[in-house]
Amino acid sequence: MFTHRIVTLHKPFLFFCFLFFFFRLSAQIFPAKNYPKGYFIYPVKAKIGLAANFGELRPNHYHMGLDCKTNQKQNVNVLASADGYIAHVKIEPAGFGRAIYINHPNGLTTLYGHLNDFFPELEKYVKEQQYKLQSWQVFLDIPANLFPVKQGRFIAFSGNTGGSQGPHLHFEIRNTKTDNVFNPSLFGLPIPDDVPPTLIRLAVYDRCISTYSQTPKLYPLKKVNARLPTRMTRSDGNDAVGPGKYVPASAVIIANTDKVSFGISAVDRYTGSANPNGIYEVILYNDEVPVTGFQLDNISYDETRYLNAHIDYKLRAGGGPFVEHLSRLPGYPEGVYKDFESDGIINLENDSAHQIKVEVKDAYGNISVLQFAVKRGQINETKYKQDLSEQKFSPGFVNVFEREDIQVILGENDLYDSINFVYTKKASINPHAVSPSYSVHTALVPVHGYFTIRLKPDRDLQSMNDKVVLQRTWNAKMDVVKPVKDGEWFSGKFREFGNFQLVVDNIPPVISAIGIRENADLSRSSQIIFIITDNMKLIKNFHAELDGKWLRFTNDKGKSFIYKFDEMCPPGNHELKVSVDDEAGNKTEKVFHFVR
Repeated sequence: MFTHRIVTLHKPFLFFCFLFFFFRLSAQIFPAKNYPKGYFIYPVKAKIGLAANFGELRPNHYHMGLDCKTNQKQNVNVLASADGYIAHVKIEPAGFGRAIYINHPNGLTTLYGHLNDFFPELEKYVKEQQYKLQSWQVFLDIPANLFPVKQGRFIAFSGNTGGSQGPHLHFEIRNTKTDNVFNPSLFGLPIPDDVPPTLIRLAVYDRCISTYSQTPKLYPLKKVNARLPTRMTRSDGNDAVGPGKYVPASAVIIANTDKVSFGISAVDRYTGSANPNGIYEVILYNDEVPVTGFQLDNISYDETRYLNAHIDYKLRAGGGPFVEHLSRLPGYPEGVYKDFESDGIINLENDSAHQIKVEVKDAYGNISVLQFAVKRGQINETKYKQDLSEQKFSPGFVNVFEREDIQVILGENDLYDSINFVYTKKASINPHAVSPSYSVHTALVPVHGYFTIRLKPDRDLQSMNDKVVLQRTWNAKMDVVKPVKDGEWFSGKFREFGNFQLVVDNIPPVISAIGIRENADLSRSSQIIFIITDNMKLIKNFHAELDGKWLRFTNDKGKSFIYKFDEMCPPGNHELKVSVDDEAGNKTEKVFHFVR
């Protein structure tokens, strides 16, 4: 005989079921990663801790690895994270500074950046190659059998070289063949994290007009429940913490448009760390249907500049906060985004409210949820007419602006969203200018590629043609390129809008010496330093010779040129010749005689 039983579902059981189906749904939207867990060890002999994570938002790029703390000091041992061989060494004044690349048998490459000295055999080899190439800045391909390494082997001392602003190790994991960079947090490194992301603000955009033609409405967010203590084990074997819920002050957002999109400001933190790191994944739901999302799983250096389309660049460049778009801009290919129902623009066809949910996840599966409703309000048609009244440049097209003395040419992939192009012309106040000053749109709008600008001088240059440079300024920043002359035109390529003019530069660089003077006795000196300055703030070439042979000066961070005395300068009398060229071809040379 069949009997009925009444089953009472208690709240903890219901919450467990919610989490189970929640993670099942998330896994369906973004497939689970199958990266080798436990293959790599933590790459530096220091207390485990991160100063920055993969995908963190930086100027014009995503942060492409983990910044491993080194106890706030330099010269901590850096270790090979797995067996392999040293495939490349890179040395540059900015960027990674001094870096090692290790290829591994599983088809992955690890990168270790901002280093000080390499292990002795490698240091000796690199120095030999620099003298062979007569260049301190190098990117060396190293034969596979020359420097094999075992997991845990000392490979270098940590440092603060290149674009680093404090002692740490920059660590990346790449696909060896494609050079795509993977999120190292997905490889099971022993970094504890049970802290869900923190949601700070919601941004609302009218998508009937360009995102660059507006300032979004910003709504601060508040957390309406504490972190839920109930835990479960995810499919990847890690523990998960139940989602915390965030809401704006108003439960219903009124949007005065029939097309709307959203952005959020959010940060993530690791267990025991106060560092505000980047978030990993976001999914946008409209009435419980997943619309779009992004996931910072892997990014190539070719696409890292698309960060400028991922964020509200105009808001940030104008001094505002980072806001990450929850929709793809028209000039952004899929990239880190995945469209499920649309590109993230919500159509408000009628006056009914749409229930919006935004799930924000870190790489360890900890989740926070934002919920609110959005409803169409009164639409102001005037602003749409204003938006159409200017000369419009659009993504996906070659856009050209021409006047009798200026041409601006943007490629079809240079813009992320449409702009109402703005241009002004005025007399230059620079006494060395040979053209008017042209204000070309605004640097608050990003450009993806290098666009072309062509200017005509406003006077006869006669013999000064070879000293003309094309100068861009914006606030305190200056960029200078040596233009190509084509008839009456001078042409150059830039990656940012701003103020442009042609300038005659016949002022050579200035060489200031520290630690050396003519006929000096340097027997007890440890180094020679040269500081180079130029009126255009751009040095094209520095060259030093000791007794007629190239001498290696380092140039970390591009601030000064330093030679530390070594076997290349034996005891005796010597002649040191230093020459410097700027972008216009002006050259300065100094000669010193000294005894060592």
